[in-house]
Amino acid sequence: MSPRIGVRIPRARVVVLDVSGDLRGDAREDLETAYVDAAAREPRTVVLNLTGVDYIDSTGIALLVGLLARARRDGRELSAYGLSDHYREIFAITRLSEFIHVHDDEPSAVGDVPAPT
Repeated sequence: MSPRIGVRIPRARVVVLDVSGDLRGDAREDLETAYVDAAAREPRTVVLNLTGVDYIDSTGIALLVGLLARARRDGRELSAYGLSDHYREIFAITRLSEFIHVHDDEPSAVGDVPAPT
């Protein structure tokens, strides 16, 4: 299934990318477009909602690494939630979870971002 990516703002300084479908190499353009849209809103944190993701292959992992690099270069945090146990393990094995903060659900992912001062 081709990926679908929506962009929404649950609160100030946070943008959520709602990803559904398969996260593979063909998601590159959609993910890039969504990140550009998110970045234009100047968030402190970009949260990946991966609840609707059915499958992530090695090119999908590479896309996430690229997104992480871009977010870090832009001075943004990258978080995720909705990962199955299998993909949590993949994130741990690849050490992605050391750089992408993995949460159980959206309230904990969004609540982890300090409120604007």
